[in-house]
Amino acid sequence: MFIKRLGYFMVGLSIGIVFLTFFLKKKSDETGVSFCYFPNCRVLKDLRSKPIAYSDGISEMLKNKELDTLVINSFFSEGEINFSDSDTKSKPCKTYLIEGEIDQKTATMEVKNCPNKVTVLSLK
Repeated sequence: MFIKRLGYFMVGLSIGIVFLTFFLKKKSDETGVSFCYFPNCRVLKDLRSKPIAYSDGISEMLKNKELDTLVINSFFSEGEINFSDSDTKSKPCKTYLIEGEIDQKTATMEVKNCPNKVTVLSLK
């Protein structure tokens, strides 16, 4: 008797999990919501949610068309944060080094994450 009830429970549980998986996947695709659980993804999502300011050197590079804002945005979406070299303990602004690629070459962007804005300091 217990085995029979356990079987019904397992069938209902598996149908519910399948339904929930399809429902949540469809909802996240429609709204553009992504679920970030890893530290790299969470920090990049936080950086993307704030207004971006540029240091004088980066502003000059943008003005002279040596650099494009699409390249900078690609660091915020596809970059990897180097936590070992970043200053994550400072208050109120933390400094992160984000590694990415520009024209198939590895580059590092330094950003300062303050409560109100993100400042791009340098790109090497």
